[in-house]
Amino acid sequence: MKVITLRSPAALDNLQLIDGAAPGEPGPGEVRVRVHASSLNFHDYAVAVGILPAADGRIPMSDGAGVVEAVGAGVAEFKVGDHVVSCFFPGWLDGEPTVSDFATTPGDGVDGYAREWIVKPAHWFTHAPAGYSHAEAATLTTAGLTAWRALVVNGGLKAGDSVLVMGTGGVSIFALQFAKAMGATVIATSSSDEKLERLRALGADHTINYKTHADWGAKAFELTGGRGVDHVVEVGGPATLPQSIAAVRVGGHIALIGILTGISGDVPTIALMLKQARLQGLVVGNRRQQIDMVRAIEASGLRPVIDASFPLEKIADAFRHQASGAHFGKICLTY
Repeated sequence: MKVITLRSPAALDNLQLIDGAAPGEPGPGEVRVRVHASSLNFHDYAVAVGILPAADGRIPMSDGAGVVEAVGAGVAEFKVGDHVVSCFFPGWLDGEPTVSDFATTPGDGVDGYAREWIVKPAHWFTHAPAGYSHAEAATLTTAGLTAWRALVVNGGLKAGDSVLVMGTGGVSIFALQFAKAMGATVIATSSSDEKLERLRALGADHTINYKTHADWGAKAFELTGGRGVDHVVEVGGPATLPQSIAAVRVGGHIALIGILTGISGDVPTIALMLKQARLQGLVVGNRRQQIDMVRAIEASGLRPVIDASFPLEKIADAFRHQASGAHFGKICLTY
């Protein structure tokens, strides 16, 4: 079977296509899945270029979607032919967070989904939304669930709330879509007027070019009539956090999920204190939350935005496209 491995030192040119041995029959509690798609996240890129260390020969990619080909003894949740999508934290099934690292995350601490077949315990997967392509389903594992948890699980999003999203990456687009599906008002930012137009077409109520408005946090605050936004989906990290604090309402919620501008930096703590806002870090979510998200997607008819798809053997080109920042929504691998 086709397999991608990452050789040391980690670099895009060291992503190698090899012919790996296909797995055998699933054991008790396991399923064999023919993987047909994955999707790229910043986390996957960080592994591929060595920002996050991984073992030599690691199979990358945290997201996987495909078809169940065989089920082991005792598996009742899935049957042959079911379309499934992987879980980011395979061992975190429900409840409060139990993980604080990526030791069990496919494509990082363990081998991931850049391969054609995999045999794993059934709880590594959930059902994919009915009618989704494999590429669409593969966008849910990381980006979709991160946005869902940020707004719905942790934020308690409800109709009438206001949400600020940043840029046009996968998490931000999903956050916009979930917010609109639930009756919220969305303010979206980008440095591209063309992308801002596309965000408005997706339902964004207000848009801000953050190059034109360096104080975009104050602009977002102004757009709410001086109340401030209820939720900020903070994907930038230290360089954007001050603007998020400026934008949020007193008692509001900032979901800290990204490090696109770095892993540490100064925080205007007095501004955060005076806003009495809740700043909550999160990393994706658990299996139960993914099941709930899939149910909501089926009820709402939401479809992910896919910018481009690449064949598995072109994985390095897919990451280069991601690094360019030209994409709008998700980038997928199909195989």
